[in-house]
Amino acid sequence: MTTIYYERDADLSVLEGQSVAVVGYGNQGRSWALNLRDSGLAVEVFTQADASRDQAQAEGFAAHEIEAASDCDVICTLIPDDVIPELPIAPKPDALWVLASGYVAAFDRIAPDCDVGMVAPRMLGREVRECFLEGVGFITALGIDKDRTGTALARTLAVGRALGGLRQGAIDMTPRQEAVLDLAVEQVLAPAMGRVSASFVALMLEAGIPLEAVMAELVLSGEIERSYRLLRLEGYAGQMRYHSPTSQYGQLSRANRYDGLDVPTAMREVLTEIESGKFADEWDAERAAGYPNLERLRAEKLSPEVVAFERDLRVRLGERAEAPAR
Repeated sequence: MTTIYYERDADLSVLEGQSVAVVGYGNQGRSWALNLRDSGLAVEVFTQADASRDQAQAEGFAAHEIEAASDCDVICTLIPDDVIPELPIAPKPDALWVLASGYVAAFDRIAPDCDVGMVAPRMLGREVRECFLEGVGFITALGIDKDRTGTALARTLAVGRALGGLRQGAIDMTPRQEAVLDLAVEQVLAPAMGRVSASFVALMLEAGIPLEAVMAELVLSGEIERSYRLLRLEGYAGQMRYHSPTSQYGQLSRANRYDGLDVPTAMREVLTEIESGKFADEWDAERAAGYPNLERLRAEKLSPEVVAFERDLRVRLGERAEAPAR
């Protein structure tokens, strides 16, 4: 059975007297720095000399050039995965490098000669702070990639607890497992759901349903969002009782109509590219070339026309709706 860590499994005293570096002060880095400091750790911020450093200093942190993080005992990197390998950091042999994502360790983008742990919140960066302040915490993926000192797990657990990531449970995962799952949600599940939604919209338009009504049903009403909340809180079987008998019968009796679709084959192809490192290599090449394909895809899928349509729809329907003057 998978190990799940809780606050009782972590001892903050293992970090007593150790300096903690937070590299980066964006949404994620700011939340980490504030949470760790509030938990009593000796935190300093290391970032570029820009507005993020000014903000860190204004919020009471000593802020330094990134390379100076090399002298710290614990180094938490809160910057994009593809930038981490270029950091001018040379950690001490007895240091602990904490990753907020398993990506760079999973695909051999870094190989520091020190302890390497992972504390990967299953939460948006800004909400890492909000959940900490609310006292509810969040679920975390936590694991060890390298243990040179014999203290990697104890220190990583301490960081996870100080962050608020053990309050709801931290799932024991290797960085590779975390990275594969994270990328699969983005590349396997999200595109499949997008294709299903697009097909549904087209089908409803063919049936003469107004586009505004379809978008309200899928997004704007918030019904699906709240249904997923019930799914999170009570499980699939538990939330089903909130649906009418007609809804329950329709969902359950028609589910097997989709069994013949060969969705798993396409999913496996994408997953193979993730697991083999092909996607990581492709992304490195994309970054080196200046992101030409990313910009093209953004222009195609996130065009000004799409942005304008969504903005207009939300002005006319939903929480931001403004009734026109009569």
